[in-house]
Amino acid sequence: MTERITLADMHTVVGMMRGAAKRHVMPSFRCLGRTDIRAKSGPLDIVTVADEASERDLTAALQAAWPDALVIGEEAVAADPAIVDGLVTADLAFVIDPIDGTANYAAGVPLFGVMVSAVMGGEVVGGAILDPVCDVVALAARGQGAWLEDGTGATRALHVAPPVPACEMAGNASWRYLPPDLRDVVTHNLPKVAGSWDFRCAAHEYLMLVDGRCHFLLFNRTLPWDHLAGWLIHAEAGGYSARFDGSPYRVTDRSGGLLYAPDRESWQALRDLLLTPG
Repeated sequence: MTERITLADMHTVVGMMRGAAKRHVMPSFRCLGRTDIRAKSGPLDIVTVADEASERDLTAALQAAWPDALVIGEEAVAADPAIVDGLVTADLAFVIDPIDGTANYAAGVPLFGVMVSAVMGGEVVGGAILDPVCDVVALAARGQGAWLEDGTGATRALHVAPPVPACEMAGNASWRYLPPDLRDVVTHNLPKVAGSWDFRCAAHEYLMLVDGRCHFLLFNRTLPWDHLAGWLIHAEAGGYSARFDGSPYRVTDRSGGLLYAPDRESWQALRDLLLTPG
């Protein structure tokens, strides 16, 4: 068993992510044919041949480097949902989102990313989010800080935005997947914050958040490939997050919401502002 995941390990993972993006993601960007895109669970849930090729590439690379690790890819789970059950019990697991923001990718919009997280004994211990268009990556290992690295290898530490009153915060509330009653509350209250936007891509929203370029994010669905990497990077950058009821986020959570803010006090103020009817 690997004793811990280090920043050096995560840099190795980032190299794999960059390789998969250069071989499969970027060559197909704005070059997809109609038969290269298909729906999965519905018209808003699509997959492309580039998603599948990127995931195969990353899976093979991770298994070669860590032969005993469980590798869980979003597209593999779509084919066999039982795979994800091993996430809690595995000594070491890697979770792959081969292209986050597939709807943008398929539409030719350059807001998409590649995300990989590392989990040991049910705890998130590593995360990386790559923007393959700009060749910029955010990465973290538990207890070792969060860092931004560009294509030249230059790095700097990541820090969340300083806390401000809830009415002065800007960020994104992803309201589309909220239960109808809660959706009505959040969309009614959203104009009370300073600003909001939606990139249709958690990877880019996390890149904004962990670099202090916005204050908050709100999600309802918490699928592991969408959020584990960003959750850890945000925590290592000094931020605070919790489910809507205030309980900690866990790798087994699929619903119950997830709200991010600069610190616990501003999290509570933001929760009261966005999630309270009135």
